[in-house]
Amino acid sequence: MSEKRSLNFIEEIVEEDIRNGKNGGKVFTRFPPEPNGYLHIGHAKSICLNFGLAQEYGGQTNLRFDDTNPVTEETEYVESIKADVKWLGFTWANELYASDYFDLLYAFALNLIQKGLAYVDDSSPEEIAAQKGTPTEPGTPKQYRSRSVEENERLFKEMHDGKYPDGAKVLRAKADLASPNMHMRDPLMYRIKHAHHHRTGNKWCIYPMYDFAHGQSDSIENITHSLCTLEFIPHRELYNWFIEKLEIFPSQQYEFARLNITYTVMSKRKLLQLVNQKFVSGWDDPRMPTISGLRRRGYTAASIRDFCDRIGVAKRENLIDYSLLEFCIREELNKTAWRRMAVLDPVKVVITNYPEGQEEMLHGKNNPEAEGGEGSRDIPFSRELYIEREDFMENAPKKFFRLGPGLMVRLKNAYIIQCEDFVKDENGQITEIRCSYIPESKSGQDTSGINVKGTIHWVSVPHAKTAEVRLYDRLFTAEDMGSAEGNFEDLINPQSLTAVTAFIEPDLTQAEIGRGYQFIRKGYFCLDPDSTSGNLVFNRTVTLKDTWAKEVKKC
Repeated sequence: MSEKRSLNFIEEIVEEDIRNGKNGGKVFTRFPPEPNGYLHIGHAKSICLNFGLAQEYGGQTNLRFDDTNPVTEETEYVESIKADVKWLGFTWANELYASDYFDLLYAFALNLIQKGLAYVDDSSPEEIAAQKGTPTEPGTPKQYRSRSVEENERLFKEMHDGKYPDGAKVLRAKADLASPNMHMRDPLMYRIKHAHHHRTGNKWCIYPMYDFAHGQSDSIENITHSLCTLEFIPHRELYNWFIEKLEIFPSQQYEFARLNITYTVMSKRKLLQLVNQKFVSGWDDPRMPTISGLRRRGYTAASIRDFCDRIGVAKRENLIDYSLLEFCIREELNKTAWRRMAVLDPVKVVITNYPEGQEEMLHGKNNPEAEGGEGSRDIPFSRELYIEREDFMENAPKKFFRLGPGLMVRLKNAYIIQCEDFVKDENGQITEIRCSYIPESKSGQDTSGINVKGTIHWVSVPHAKTAEVRLYDRLFTAEDMGSAEGNFEDLINPQSLTAVTAFIEPDLTQAEIGRGYQFIRKGYFCLDPDSTSGNLVFNRTVTLKDTWAKEVKKC
């Protein structure tokens, strides 16, 4: 009987609420992204938490777009977010937008004005900042705070009607200028923005601030557990204040640690900068930590869900090693990826005792890790082959179990060969390796009695196809980008992308987008959407082993 896993602190809260009959035992969550960029792996953690919690307790999750800033939001981002959530394997109960509630939020604001709890302020942003005081000194009110209800109502309606230019006035909550919590010192509720909105067009020229729209949207939707990252802890008091003063459904906010991963950044602003300044090819560049970038690189939804499950839900910030994410995809691809051969740095081998013009068809399992091997494919073999240049050494050390003068090695799924000679060009570069083969050593039918310690991959020269292979690595050189000194763009790894032309076995011309392939001894790869029938492109998802950790230890 398997042990029941430990509950995280949010699950403990939910179970306590259910035991106490709170909210009728219901669990309603929401995932509320702002459509101002593509989702990244940090959002994946929030998606898995919100949707997973609702699934676990028989509830539901809304997908709600926090579209309160028309300047930065685009329909493209909305569609990409929906695609990413679906791809991760989740279905939302309702697709909603903060803009759905603009009329109701406006009515809420009027309600607070009428209660004497909101006022129109003509101060500049600098003046408002000065009015708020400091963490050790209370704020100081200006004359606008004592405006009458009638005047505030009139001015706010005039703001709504477009009478004033951007920045001329704001609506502020009349909360507590002496509060030790700076967020409670008469925060902004509405600002004027004469900007086209991707859904409401030009209907509105005033837009609610996040702190005013968020909690009220949760309340409107009867969200029982509003899950936010730790930076929103200071906002919780205001979240509760608005709900209490408006006397609406009491949604509750709970905070968990955001995801920070080594060798990358999670700031949308910085990710957008990478895109705009063309440090990367786009939001879905396989070096980006975006969900679309990870998908293009060959990560699967299951591997990302596994990663989110392994890191858990914590109350304190920590830095997760990127290697754990790579471990999760290796674990899956080892079980599911089809094995194929590709030579990335080729040198020619000529088998001198193999008849000229002769060819034969060998066979290899698609996945020897799977039961039955998931079928097999034909592999053409001939007198001339390509092997990796690193698999031959002119002066091989004692424990080099590959090719060198007089050394023997097995060709994967084929024969044992022995090096007899090699040819160099005028620059000393080896251009051809001459070998003999043991006819009785054919894989699966070996009667030679010869045992060799090494096995290498290869591709038949007359049958080889070419492909562009993109070798991806960490995007940044600093482990902890959050504390790294200097401009983050100066820390971009110049070796984060290397492209080579490789020779591949012909079966790879039938490769499918979305399927993982293990290039035997080289790593896990996937077909890139850039591919055409005449120009195949493969992306390296991850190496076979954590080579980065070895490099770090050397430093």
